[in-house]
Amino acid sequence: MKMVKSLILGSAAGLIAMSGAQAADLPVKAKAVEYVRICSLYGAGFFYIPGTDTCIKLGGYLRVDTTFNGAPYDQPAQTGDLGQGNRYRDYFSSRSRMALQVDTRTATEYGVVRTFGQLDWSFASPSGSVRDVAPVNGQQITTEMLFIQFAGFTFGRSASAYATPWHGYPGNNTSFLVGGHDTVTGTNNIQYTAQFGNGVSGTIGLDEPLAFNRTSVYNLATTSAAGVVTLATLNANGAGANAYGGVHTPDIVGNIRVDQAWGLFQLSGALHEVNASYNALTAGAANVFSEVSGHPETKWGGSVMAALQIKNIPTGAGDDIKMDVSWGKGDIKNIIGTSAGIPAFAMFGGGNGGTYQSIGFANATDAVYLPTFAGGDGSLHLTEGFGFRGAFNHNWDPYWSTSLFGGYAAVRYDNTAKAQYCAAYAASNTGAQSVDFSCNPDFNLSQIGVVTRWTPVKGLTFSAEVLYFHLDQKFTGAKILTPLAPKPSAAYNYKDQDTVSLNIRAQRNF
Repeated sequence: MKMVKSLILGSAAGLIAMSGAQAADLPVKAKAVEYVRICSLYGAGFFYIPGTDTCIKLGGYLRVDTTFNGAPYDQPAQTGDLGQGNRYRDYFSSRSRMALQVDTRTATEYGVVRTFGQLDWSFASPSGSVRDVAPVNGQQITTEMLFIQFAGFTFGRSASAYATPWHGYPGNNTSFLVGGHDTVTGTNNIQYTAQFGNGVSGTIGLDEPLAFNRTSVYNLATTSAAGVVTLATLNANGAGANAYGGVHTPDIVGNIRVDQAWGLFQLSGALHEVNASYNALTAGAANVFSEVSGHPETKWGGSVMAALQIKNIPTGAGDDIKMDVSWGKGDIKNIIGTSAGIPAFAMFGGGNGGTYQSIGFANATDAVYLPTFAGGDGSLHLTEGFGFRGAFNHNWDPYWSTSLFGGYAAVRYDNTAKAQYCAAYAASNTGAQSVDFSCNPDFNLSQIGVVTRWTPVKGLTFSAEVLYFHLDQKFTGAKILTPLAPKPSAAYNYKDQDTVSLNIRAQRNF
């Protein structure tokens, strides 16, 4: 009996052990794994955001620049300590930047909904001199394009409808090529693009002009607190205070464009409001306070641009020519569309005829005016300009390429504006002058450069750029001036100026 009981208990224990082992071996339902799926609808690099029908692409670049005899991104030695050529100038300057781009696209019944944004982290050579309270820290975080596209509309910060696809970069590294428009980092706008077929399209938009499309308006009169009227103060470099009013209306811009296998042709136009603040900018005695002094009547300026790209030229595979020509009145930033906020040039060189040094300067304005109480006509006189830029881009082989590029800009004032400007300059700079002295604020700018690139592996490029810059100013003779320190008060003769810079760049695109 004991033996039977032992056998029964042992069998039960064995069955329990076997059932436990079998239970442990049963398959357990695993949680579904969401694999990243490639999205081939919009080109290489896109993938689906897991759990959605939205495609996303992450990209960007890391760029390191060093410029000799210039400022970051190959700005010529055309202003400030560099233009003065003094002991405070930096013989070289550098900038390191990483850009992160996020591009999303979703197919809808209205077409593709797209968002795009770029964030930049930069560190540039800190700037400053003994004249500054402290050097400016070179660290910077900035944004570039930030926009939404939907059903032909673009909302946000994007390239102006006025711009060419290459902006101010037909084949160059420098961000300071003169001769045309540049909104390569984007400006706040709303625009609509219509596709007409066969590569023909048209775009119309409204641009916020404050960030990129304003230079200066000079009020050539000053009223003191006691109500005394004087001509405005223009420094030795011919620059004055900016009297632009607030932004009242956006720029109206648009283009008609043809894209074909042979290249591209585009016509662009822009309307730009030019408005001053007040006739008297200093509060004082009765009826001379700014708000009751009146103001010039607002005027509309504008510009036009024709652009051409020619592909498949016989010099080699991938070679092309890019060029654009511009004319503007009251819209000079579309003639000198560099990275500088308000283009201004002040350069010094060797003197002659017993002068201490020579000086050449130029100041970009959209208009100047002289109020009637100061003897003027009270009207805005719009500044006129003409520009050209272009490049020939040649590929030696899959690893080496060279671009020859250049730019030109000419700025002109009408006769009334010249007379008013020169009266203010004479009143502000009262030093003795030579018998052949003459005042003329017109100027020309010209540049020519060459850049050679080496791409040893895909996405990694090393380049070297040499840029020549020439300032053709229209003053003549000599005068005793007091420029910004450390330049002394001395005799300077007015003379055209030149400078050459060298830019070395390494860039990794990803």
